[in-house]
Amino acid sequence: MPVPWTVKHRPKTLSDVAGNKEAKEAFANWIRSWQKGAPPKKAALLHGPPGTGKTVTVQAAANDMGFDLVEINASDKRTGEQLRRIAGGAATQGELFGRNRLILLDEIDGINLAEDAGAIPAVIETIEQARCPIVLTANDPWDPKIRPLRELCFLVEFKRIGVRDSVPYLRKLLASEEIEVDEQALRLIIDRNEGDMRSIINDLQTFTTGRKILSYADVEWLSWRDRKETIFDALRSVFFAKNCIQARRSTDMADVDLDMFFEWIYENAPLQLTDPRDLSEAMDALSRADVYLSRTRRLQAWELFPFALNEMTAGVAMSKERTKPAWVPMRFPSRIMSLSRTKKQRALRRDIGAKIGAKTHLSSGGAVKHFLPYVSFIFQSNPKAASEIAKWLDLDDEMAQYLSGKAAQAKARRKEKPVRARKRRALARKVSRRRKAAAS
Repeated sequence: MPVPWTVKHRPKTLSDVAGNKEAKEAFANWIRSWQKGAPPKKAALLHGPPGTGKTVTVQAAANDMGFDLVEINASDKRTGEQLRRIAGGAATQGELFGRNRLILLDEIDGINLAEDAGAIPAVIETIEQARCPIVLTANDPWDPKIRPLRELCFLVEFKRIGVRDSVPYLRKLLASEEIEVDEQALRLIIDRNEGDMRSIINDLQTFTTGRKILSYADVEWLSWRDRKETIFDALRSVFFAKNCIQARRSTDMADVDLDMFFEWIYENAPLQLTDPRDLSEAMDALSRADVYLSRTRRLQAWELFPFALNEMTAGVAMSKERTKPAWVPMRFPSRIMSLSRTKKQRALRRDIGAKIGAKTHLSSGGAVKHFLPYVSFIFQSNPKAASEIAKWLDLDDEMAQYLSGKAAQAKARRKEKPVRARKRRALARKVSRRRKAAAS
């Protein structure tokens, strides 16, 4: 069973945590201030975008400084009574085996006041009575519901991790996995994830599953991906939901249109639901969702839209009854990947179709369907006639190369070069290993 890289390569010490040097130092100094007694601010609030290292910084600091870490996800422990019993009890009890205790309330801004208005007062009471450091994390520190907590806390801001800090950290991680990633590909993954290290690592594990070399061509379609926080979190909310409400909320987690989200769920259902009966039920739910979505668009019957959402989220989630729990990397939708890779080519065909259509009084689509195959054949077999047609249609060089097939030939040659280079590197490594074995 594969282990998530975010778990396998979790930083053990503060020096291993990538980026945010000033934030790490400020937090470490606040922790050390407890050695002289409780500081004026008995709690710290680490805030910043997802994947910037807030939680791992607390875990690494606890490991560095010898604290027993009590970690609680505040958004899971939804009621004030639960938080008071778990966090309050840990914060007011004595030391365990002579070791100091550190309380972490993760995702404090995920508390749902609609379910229990007593959650925030319970956290405030815990902070006021605490005999040990309490750390809160939040993506949005200015959320009005946590304002009373913010005023009690020492604030530490975590910023998105830049390329300068990301690349060395990721290179070290990839080296430990014996994986070679093209520099351009690595920078594209970092750029598309906007400094979210957790998403970057998840992407790298997903893209390199089953391979040891990752090229730019393997990830260039990433420019199609729309993301607000991470589509992976939204998918996990579907496939690992405990109830229908939790699954239904997944549509609010990622800023992607519903058609794209449907493609993600459809692509990953066979990977996440390994029991045939579970998968069959999930596919039935997705087929119904597809019918609702198509009828909603065709008939403009928007009252059907909620049914589509329910089927593709709650319907899929509740089908998981027999599948054994396991971590499996999420995969980008192959259909969307294919569309992305051919996006430029399709745009070129459409532009050529528009030029042919202007001369033949057809739509762009009609010209592509009825005339493009013949024009392409002429370009590949009769250069003189092709030149005259190019002038008549006012085609540019790129359009002419596409029709003559030269663009495809050039692309094939470009693909051959990296393949030959990889084979040479693999052969060199093999020879090196044999020499070392012979020498020993």
